[in-house]
Amino acid sequence: MIATKVADADFPTKFGGFRIFGFESPGKTENVLALVIGDPSKDTAVLVRIHSQCLTGDVFGSARCDCGDQLHFAMQTIAENGSGILIYQLQEGRGIGLMNKLLAYELQDEGHDTVEANHELGFEADHRNYDLCAAVLEHFGVKNVRLMSNNPRKIDGLEAAGITVTERVPIEITPSASTQNYLQTKKTKLGHLLSKV
Repeated sequence: MIATKVADADFPTKFGGFRIFGFESPGKTENVLALVIGDPSKDTAVLVRIHSQCLTGDVFGSARCDCGDQLHFAMQTIAENGSGILIYQLQEGRGIGLMNKLLAYELQDEGHDTVEANHELGFEADHRNYDLCAAVLEHFGVKNVRLMSNNPRKIDGLEAAGITVTERVPIEITPSASTQNYLQTKKTKLGHLLSKV
């Protein structure tokens, strides 16, 4: 897959000065954002976070998940490192979309976990793919990454697309009462590498 760059601008944040890039896939069927600090092509292995869009957590501070905390932690870590890329993948709700995610919330309120709710709605537990993310990394000349993730599917997805993950950097937020079950489901049913649950 080829990632076509459609925008490139200065992007100051409270964590540091990034540049923000917009990319789209062939046929304009998928978009991702990339927040970049430094010149990642000069790094032997670039610090990278692939963060899937979570409007409820990233924007509204939902306590149902730790997504917003992970996003801010990743931005802070990359800024402190002085070089790296945060790819913001527009695949809400593990790829099922915002309205379906809200329907899954309803099912979770009735006692389903996140995986069961997705299955009840006719979806896989996780619909995301990482081909466009890998194409964005290739755009920046990146072949080797230190990936900030707890999700082995992200590692497998990048490596299947020709990106070498030289190190997995854990990105764990201490569970709260409202995220404990959510994180336990990620660990037991999705294989996420979590040590604090």
